Amino acid sequence: METGNRTMVTEFIILGLTKDPTLCFIFVVVFLGIYVGTMLGNISIIMLIRSCPQLHTPMYLFLSHLAFVDIGYSTSVTPVMIVTFLRERTTIPVAGCIAQLGSDVIFGTAECFLLAAMAYDRYVAICSPLLYSTHMSPRVCVLLLVASYVGGCVNASSCTGCLLSLNFCGPNKVNHFFCDLPPLVKLSCTHIYMAEISPAISAGSIIVVTLFIIVVSYLYILHSILNMRSTEGRHKAFSTCTSHLTAVTLFYGTVTFVYVIPESIHSPDHIKVKAHFCLLNI
Repeated sequence: METGNRTMVTEFIILGLTKDPTLCFIFVVVFLGIYVGTMLGNISIIMLIRSCPQLHTPMYLFLSHLAFVDIGYSTSVTPVMIVTFLRERTTIPVAGCIAQLGSDVIFGTAECFLLAAMAYDRYVAICSPLLYSTHMSPRVCVLLLVASYVGGCVNASSCTGCLLSLNFCGPNKVNHFFCDLPPLVKLSCTHIYMAEISPAISAGSIIVVTLFIIVVSYLYILHSILNMRSTEGRHKAFSTCTSHLTAVTLFYGTVTFVYVIPESIHSPDHIKVKAHFCLLNI
């Protein structure tokens, strides 16, 4: 499709991380193994929680949805990444690129909200155990889950809406292993400032708000634990939070490493490596 003397782009070429045959083979084996392991592990978690009545509690309900979100995020990115290692030229239609970006943002954002909901769940369980059944009733859990996915959809609509407002009429080679927003904005032949700032504000606000909820929840949890007289009670309280704290540290640590540290001090290949690191830890 042409506009004036410009030919509008109908598909993008995903350059991937490398074209070295040896490295491509190694990466295919490594990432395919990680992807299969991720799928099997998360599906097993979901099936175990659903089949075991003793695990039908808010904490494990959120954990099962966290596993589902992890499946969705990995599936939205990893298959295309593996294809870039297997094929000399990997193309994806503009609509497919937008769909991949949208699904990636939905699941990534939902994970932020789910981690915040799990922090609140641990806060209520440790700081107000007598009110746990009231504050974490099935209705409240459903509302928190719905808010997580709605938040993901709203953030994704912000990113995809900005992408749809751009015109692509020049180079169509995406210097990345999937359709991420920053490299796509750089390919646009029209400079729209809001296309760069709006998604950043949306994503930054979500990260700040959810991280604030997590930090405040754990400050209250820490205060309650320190006031416990029983050593066994302290140990039990710490043990119930360890796995969640590990997930929070890995998720927010890698997101900060990839998206907060200025890209101007890194080469494009370094940025792609950072994104690979983020994918491995989410």
